[in-house]
Amino acid sequence: MIPANTDQALARLKAETLIESLDWLREFHGRIVVVKFGGNAMVDEQLQLAFAQDMAYLRFVGIKPVVVHGGGPQITARLAEIGIESEFRAGMRYTDEKTMTVVRDVLRNTISKNLANLIEESGAQTVVLSGEDDSLFRAVKVKGQTSEGEVDLGLVGEVKTVNPRAVLQALDQGKVPVISSVAPSNSGQLLNVNADLAASALAIALGADKLMVLTDVPGLYANWPEIDSLLSEISVEELTELMPKLESGMIPKMQACLRAVQGGVPKAHIID
Repeated sequence: MIPANTDQALARLKAETLIESLDWLREFHGRIVVVKFGGNAMVDEQLQLAFAQDMAYLRFVGIKPVVVHGGGPQITARLAEIGIESEFRAGMRYTDEKTMTVVRDVLRNTISKNLANLIEESGAQTVVLSGEDDSLFRAVKVKGQTSEGEVDLGLVGEVKTVNPRAVLQALDQGKVPVISSVAPSNSGQLLNVNADLAASALAIALGADKLMVLTDVPGLYANWPEIDSLLSEISVEELTELMPKLESGMIPKMQACLRAVQGGVPKAHIID
């Protein structure tokens, strides 16, 4: 049994948290917020549940969250189970036909469904989508860039067009869209698209008020690995100058934020 004084302390903490968030909730009531789900929360069941509860809460108080997710750790694990070694080139997963089949299955049939179930259990309705649905995303193949030049990434693409109709319809119905970033090319070839950049493209197309990218590092460092160089905010001009100096894992996240703001999204955030 939890002592009464502990119950009272928890109640006070919740009340204080709600009071502190009232201004933010008022400001973003009825607004669209795109959230890229990733980092430690992808593989920690408690963090998954906490994230799902947060998304349901935002929907309940009148904010319109849109979830875009990746699934790198789960994809790597599934490939290992069937004897396929993951290969990375220029910081991106090399994707052949067999790998693409696994990527699609893990993202849509495992991660999307599990996350949607958790959000629904937390009290909000959801809809599961991918770039294949209703022409949500169209992508083109891209090559990786290294100091030695271009490298072939296989079936890896980048979003070129977005049709947000299905997402807007889900939001109008009070649902939380849960979206994986597999996307077809104009010829119908499925491509593996970086989820950070897909979330950015979607945020622009939706006219979102925020893009929030979840990660498992505290944020952006001006001079990594100097811990005291952690930045609380940065301008477009400053980030553009800093981009060539970033670690490979942070580059797509900051590209996503940069493109979103350049595309009209008022603010983009990196959140641990």
